[in-house]
Amino acid sequence: MNAKKRKASRSHALSSRKQERQRIPDAFGTRGKSFLLLGLLLATLSAYYPAWHGGILWDDDSHITRNELRSAEGLQRIWFDLGATQQYYPVVHSVFWFLHKLWGDDTLGYHLANVILHAMSAFLVAVILRRLAVPGAGLSAVIFALHPIQVESVAWISELKNTLSGALCLGAALAYLHFDKDRRKRHYALALTFFVLALLSKSVTATLPAALLVVFWWQRGRLNWRRHVLPLMPFFVLGAAAGWLTTWVERTLIGAQGAEFHFTLIERFLIAGRVIWFYLSKLLWPANLIFVYPRWQVNQSTWWQYLYPLGVAALLVGLWLWRKRSRAPLAAALIFWGTLFPVLGFFNVFPFRFSFVADHFQYLAGIAIIALFSAGLASVAKHWNFHPRQGAAVTLLLGGTLAFLAWGQSRQYANAETLYRTTISRNPSCWMAHVNLGKLELDSAIEEAVAHFTEALRLKPDLTEARHNLGNAVQRLGRLEEAVSHYEEVLRLKPDFAEAHNNLGNALQKLGRPEEALRECHEALRINPDYPEPHYNLGVTLQAMGRLDEAVTHFKEALRLRPDNAEAHNDIGNVLQSMNRLDEALVHIHEALRLKPDFAVARYNLGNILQRMGRSEEAATQYKEALRLKPDFAHAHNNLGSALQGMGRLQEAAAQYQEALRYKPDYPAARANLTGVLTILRAGKRPD
Repeated sequence: MNAKKRKASRSHALSSRKQERQRIPDAFGTRGKSFLLLGLLLATLSAYYPAWHGGILWDDDSHITRNELRSAEGLQRIWFDLGATQQYYPVVHSVFWFLHKLWGDDTLGYHLANVILHAMSAFLVAVILRRLAVPGAGLSAVIFALHPIQVESVAWISELKNTLSGALCLGAALAYLHFDKDRRKRHYALALTFFVLALLSKSVTATLPAALLVVFWWQRGRLNWRRHVLPLMPFFVLGAAAGWLTTWVERTLIGAQGAEFHFTLIERFLIAGRVIWFYLSKLLWPANLIFVYPRWQVNQSTWWQYLYPLGVAALLVGLWLWRKRSRAPLAAALIFWGTLFPVLGFFNVFPFRFSFVADHFQYLAGIAIIALFSAGLASVAKHWNFHPRQGAAVTLLLGGTLAFLAWGQSRQYANAETLYRTTISRNPSCWMAHVNLGKLELDSAIEEAVAHFTEALRLKPDLTEARHNLGNAVQRLGRLEEAVSHYEEVLRLKPDFAEAHNNLGNALQKLGRPEEALRECHEALRINPDYPEPHYNLGVTLQAMGRLDEAVTHFKEALRLRPDNAEAHNDIGNVLQSMNRLDEALVHIHEALRLKPDFAVARYNLGNILQRMGRSEEAATQYKEALRLKPDFAHAHNNLGSALQGMGRLQEAAAQYQEALRYKPDYPAARANLTGVLTILRAGKRPD
């Protein structure tokens, strides 16, 4: 008798859902789907237009395929070498590899790929919700596509991880819903394939099987072990494995460990509670969105911080009690919280160094809340008998408002400087933005760069990255002793920092302390044997010490590790010239100019070699080109004068010597040359 009742109950539920689908206008025929996809694509492309040509941001250069991975062998390494890429997401990095083949370093292709994938995900949201008979499916898709909270995921090249894994995850969900209906193996295999690809794009998609169980509970009020849970067990196992691998990589390879990640279990619950309310608030009211939000001070002895997790618990109890009227709010909350679980603070992720929250962390999680909101709005419209045109007007108004906000938000991602300056204006405590902005200004506004590094150190005194960059900046300003003190402090805090050892060696060499400089460069190579810069600096130091054969050896090693180093080619050419190996020197100088045609010093050195080879006309041409690039190059003026004097053009030679002295009054060689040529001119003599 009970079995008959259960069967009748299930039949009634199926009939009710069928009737519900019939009550929802069928805007999802083939033509309707095509129009929806096209509309979402055009709207999304328009909203993100300011970011189409956006430049490289923060860690984009670690995601766009590096030189050593751009070959077929590099593609193989992406899949089978765990440390080849920043994170083991081989599907994402394979797409980056392919995009680089199509677009090279032009960022337009990467941005368009992100936008198209995002529009596709929005379309899948509509199809999935329609299949689940959730009212307002089209509105949900519009909100998902155009909500400004998504800008960080779509306008930031690195977050191809989100847009690609999102589309794959939603594709897996749709395929599994087909399997749940017809139990066909091909739909199960398709769902599992999409899910694995999603995990290999970003492991936070591991929450999908749990979300599907919530959906089935929402639909039927109960879960059946054999029908609902057992088929999803392989998904859970694969998701757990991917999550474990990502956690291990975050801790051991990326560096998500140390004092900044030391929290008690209670403090992690405090973080989780606050994170949930933060994301919900930004989803419902997307005001003052920031690339890096302030990092909260978490303290388990502060009473008011317990209000966040207690509020979550109270809401959960309330939704549980409300389930008898409707299971939808509880289901939406569970999916929202569950999808956020990997970034609630229970696991260490590297961005927690800067903030416990980031807009891109809730890329997929927000779908459940968006669907609940849209369904509620559709129910209100139905209750008040809204005309379909009125519903369309509401959708256009809401979509237009969100698109306008997304357009304004995406303008921040037009270039790195705009993004960091906007971040600092909204979050002055963001030391990361100060450091990155300082790096951008090292070549153009070095005093401002110094100010940003100094501010970063004020905010975080033990920040070795800021102190190291401050050392680099003051070294460029010629404040070598100050640079040395900064490098030494960096090495006190982080003794195995190879780059700091190398730069300290560079500063010591300029201060005339060559033995100490050699020691620091050798220490940098001990830490990182494949680091080309210490070899280059060793070459420079040994050249200054007159140890030319050793200098050549290190320059050659620097070029083996980095063949495109124009400075190293120029310097080894200069050393070989002084060793009278002119033909070898000529090869390296020509390579330096091939790599860097506007390299004035290389032009000057080429002129010197040609002059020594007796090719004065060619030498004069190179000196003139060096002076075109660098008009105040006193040595080039002097050597051009020597070449002209050798060709008997004494008046022109005298003019060049005078120019050399104008730029460098204490230049004895130019003064002696000028005196000599003027003596010849006054005596009316000509050289033999």
